[in-house]
Amino acid sequence: MDPLFIRLCDRLYLACVWFAGTAIFLMSLIIPWGVFTRYVLGTGSQWPEPIAILLMMVFTFIGGAAAYRANAHIAVTMFTDTLPALLQRLAGWLVDLLMLVACGFVAWYGTRLCIATMGQSIAELPWLPVGVTYASLPIGGFLTLLFVLERRIFGSQQDRAIVRYEEAAAAAH
Repeated sequence: MDPLFIRLCDRLYLACVWFAGTAIFLMSLIIPWGVFTRYVLGTGSQWPEPIAILLMMVFTFIGGAAAYRANAHIAVTMFTDTLPALLQRLAGWLVDLLMLVACGFVAWYGTRLCIATMGQSIAELPWLPVGVTYASLPIGGFLTLLFVLERRIFGSQQDRAIVRYEEAAAAAH
């Protein structure tokens, strides 16, 4: 199970990075277009804002899962660093337990929200069900939950080459 689960998480991690990166790239194109059409052309487009919000949700929840696996979130460890080693490990377990609860909550209720709003549409984008725009909530929650389980079972993956690819690329040049 070790190599298979970690390989699966590697692929999911790369997918998260690509989805989040693509979302922020597209946002950087769409938002200026909306500003241009509103202030230069005088006829603001209706679609850039809802699409940008959708992409921001993808970036936030899917990118957040990747950031968790890479241990790239901001952590205030001033208190826990002063604890004895045993209490530090217990605090780590407590944090991961709370993360599992939070991820389970987001995945469960995010799924329910998607299902409940699937019959509604956005006024500016009538072809897009509201439930689709919320899909990154349960997906990101589930992916983060997998990465929390991976960390608890196999340890942190933050120092592996797949997570630190930019350092490997810089060393190659």
